[in-house]
Amino acid sequence: MKPKVFIALPIPPQAEAFIAEYCEYRKWDFKEPIPRETLLKEIVDMDGLLMVGGDIDQELLNCAPKLKVVSNISVGYNNFDLEAMKKRSMLGTNTPSVLDETVADLVLALVLASARRIPELDRYVKDGKWKKGSDGNLYGVDVHHATIGIIGMGRIGEAIAKRAKYGFDMNVFYYNRTRKIKAEENLGAQYCTMEELLQKSDFVVLMTPLTPETTRIMGHREFSLMKDTAFFINASRGQTVDEQALLEALVKGKIRGAGIDVYEQEPIDPEHPLLKMPNVVTLPHIGSATEKTRLDMAMLAAKNMVQALKGEQPPNIVDELRGVRT
Repeated sequence: MKPKVFIALPIPPQAEAFIAEYCEYRKWDFKEPIPRETLLKEIVDMDGLLMVGGDIDQELLNCAPKLKVVSNISVGYNNFDLEAMKKRSMLGTNTPSVLDETVADLVLALVLASARRIPELDRYVKDGKWKKGSDGNLYGVDVHHATIGIIGMGRIGEAIAKRAKYGFDMNVFYYNRTRKIKAEENLGAQYCTMEELLQKSDFVVLMTPLTPETTRIMGHREFSLMKDTAFFINASRGQTVDEQALLEALVKGKIRGAGIDVYEQEPIDPEHPLLKMPNVVTLPHIGSATEKTRLDMAMLAAKNMVQALKGEQPPNIVDELRGVRT
């Protein structure tokens, strides 16, 4: 008998076909996120769950006594209640690596868009404000040969550093829990304290996972240390930043601008002050949003789930749940 799984969001047909080879399944096939109460009803008799976001907590586990594996279509897994999952001997998997280059591309796009005021000036042209004469009011700042500081030098951080160094001749500083000697040797990246990074960088890029230690790692003090000509870029998790502190830094001119792909609350309130500021580039959490990358992520998540249900060890068990036996 095939194991039963629930697919809690629309996925590419290739990934669905792969799951169908090995599992019986039901799915949520609507653009809107599945309501929590619907999810809890659907997973009552399920062995596996494929999803992105949504709390995997004690309430959910109580509703799904047969559940053996939860497969996240994301790198982050802060939605996992790891202690509750350990007690249930439940596997949790994620999809690292396949999105690294795509997210790094987006970060450089945010750097360029912020520095050269691309969204603002796109609107300037479309609103018919472009006239002949002086273009002094259209000036941006150079990215080439500037200094970029990367907080969180994981795989994506290194991919960003590579683009910055070899694409734009930027000086690269980084702060990380551990030094990355290969990045220093291959990319000329310079390890420094977070304070030094904030003080020296023209572009501060936040790329940490969301943990208790990194929650609001960027607050009033951190923004006050940045240059008033610097830009802040966040493509990690919204909760790593105190948004009120960021807003204050922008309003008071403590920093020059920002490029943001993630927010404390998503979707962000349409009336949020950050959305009214011309020096802030705002994107709808699209770091990995290309057709190929989303397909690769869905396929990896599907394979993680199927391997776990076949009694094999999937390659992408999250670190805290390694050693769990279902």
